Amino acid sequence: MQNWSKRISWQPGEVLYPRSEAEIQQIILRAAGSGKNVRTIGTGHSFNPLWVTEDILISLDAYQGLVTVDPETGLVVVKAGTKLRQLGELLFAHGLAMENLGDIDAQSIAGTISTGTHGTGLDFGTISTQVRAIRLVNGRGEIVRCSAIENPELFRAAQVSLGSLGVITEITLQCVPAYKLELWSRKEELSAVLNSWQDRHRDNRNFEFYWFPYTQEAWTKTANLADEQPDKVGMANYLTEYFLENYVFQVLCEAATRFPGLNKSVARISSGSIPTVRKVYHSHKVYATQRLVRFNEMEYNIPLEAHEMVFGEIVRTITKRNYRIHFPIENRVVKGDRIPLSPAFGRDSAYIACHVYHKKEWEPFFRDMEAIFLAHGGRPHWGKIHFLEAEQLADRYPEFAAFRQLRAEQDPEGIFLNGYLRELLG
Repeated sequence: MQNWSKRISWQPGEVLYPRSEAEIQQIILRAAGSGKNVRTIGTGHSFNPLWVTEDILISLDAYQGLVTVDPETGLVVVKAGTKLRQLGELLFAHGLAMENLGDIDAQSIAGTISTGTHGTGLDFGTISTQVRAIRLVNGRGEIVRCSAIENPELFRAAQVSLGSLGVITEITLQCVPAYKLELWSRKEELSAVLNSWQDRHRDNRNFEFYWFPYTQEAWTKTANLADEQPDKVGMANYLTEYFLENYVFQVLCEAATRFPGLNKSVARISSGSIPTVRKVYHSHKVYATQRLVRFNEMEYNIPLEAHEMVFGEIVRTITKRNYRIHFPIENRVVKGDRIPLSPAFGRDSAYIACHVYHKKEWEPFFRDMEAIFLAHGGRPHWGKIHFLEAEQLADRYPEFAAFRQLRAEQDPEGIFLNGYLRELLG
């Protein structure tokens, strides 16, 4: 098996596709009785070996869909394997939507919350903050339910858990009435974007920007609520959002891989080809973009107030060291929360993501970027590449020890820990 970026390959002893919570429970009981390890996989979009095991790998692809929907309260119970793309359509059919989303919708909802995945917007936390209750099967084979009222400390831990507490089976989400967004996508001068960074996040529902290395240009995306009728998805959108961002970019990536001297030219060509696009559409169709060009990624959370300094150091370091990269550097913001393993714990945050084409060397670049992030209180996105282990992580997460204690209570034999998680959690 391989993850999405093809960085990680592994061979599990068994791959099982349970169709019910009872089947999941039986798998765990059997594993506990035989001393085998269990990991769960959604879409394999993590860049770390979270799901690697030589024993039992549970795929929840056959365990998807809505369980209950309350249109009045907006509370929806969803099966953990449900992919975000499918979830958006299911909710829309009931007149509902997720409050906020990231820019990829291929992941399962359980994988999304378990790694602390996020979108952008100072009024919105990570996607885990939209969760109101979680149901899971722990290492003893017990079915456990937790919420802010029932097992509240376990609930906070389960909101971002890396799949280490048990196999999540159901998630209760707080949804909102379906809404439309007006999205503007533009090429702008980097200096203008940086000078108005704080204002743009204050004045817009969702804002993010991408900087193309070795250029003075940025690609901005700004989204706000809209009342007008949604656009028809026509050839213009196809050419800009699908063809240019995937097929044309793929050709450029291959050229820069074969001929490293082209990296700066590819970055400049890419930034120069950004069109101005406006569209109005239903929210779940606006947040996500199709990503066919594979890459490896590092993303770090930093305190919001540190963004200017950190981003400046990144620009200077890339310019000085002349890395063979051309993917843009992504910049987003997230509201703080109180989830123990959330990178946004206790602080409003900026997120900066660095990408490298999957056929190219990434480690020297990522290590240098990580050094910058760590010097400013950085915490890694759990699903993205980083080089930290338990001792370093414990210094950055105030409730790290409390999470470990809860983890041990739910999984005393450690059947949900693989080698990678043992290094990560200690």
